[in-house]
Amino acid sequence: MFERFTKDARAVVRGAVEHVERAGERTVDADHLLLAVLEREGSRASFALASLGVTGAGKESVRDAVAEGRRRAGLSRADADALAGLGIDVAEIVARVEEVHGVGAMSGDRGDKGWWSGRRAFGRDAKGVLERSLRTAVAHGDRHIGDEHLLLALTTGGGVAAEVLADHGVTHESLTRVLYGGGEGRAKAG
Repeated sequence: MFERFTKDARAVVRGAVEHVERAGERTVDADHLLLAVLEREGSRASFALASLGVTGAGKESVRDAVAEGRRRAGLSRADADALAGLGIDVAEIVARVEEVHGVGAMSGDRGDKGWWSGRRAFGRDAKGVLERSLRTAVAHGDRHIGDEHLLLALTTGGGVAAEVLADHGVTHESLTRVLYGGGEGRAKAG
């Protein structure tokens, strides 16, 4: 599938892997892909985010919200609310775990850094983003998979990445409008 990826989409995937490596984690998740998309400049995804007001402080706000979601072990607010309905206080659990193990103890899979393959695995949610990006590109008649398709796919999968994007006004519908003019033309990055 990566042979259909544009230079920008490949850079997003590499950037996600770099985020994982810097954090000492093993698995690339959807939020790592989102963080890598935020780093892109001069691409269709960066144009779309800028068009929707996610620039500068907005990008930092997205990063902070992703970090907060990771502190909750990747649970979205909707997940935490559902658990609260069952009498489980996620904030209390996070606080107790961090009290014993340190801040960010639930933020990922900080396992053995030196595992045999040297490659980072893609978690189920990241694989879902990659699959949805292919379906999105095909649905729009595009012969390539760009970082804009990855961004569109991030808005549809649920979880922390989709929730954070929606909280910042980046939904599948708003992105489609910016990128494809409601499905009729293509927006060009300036």
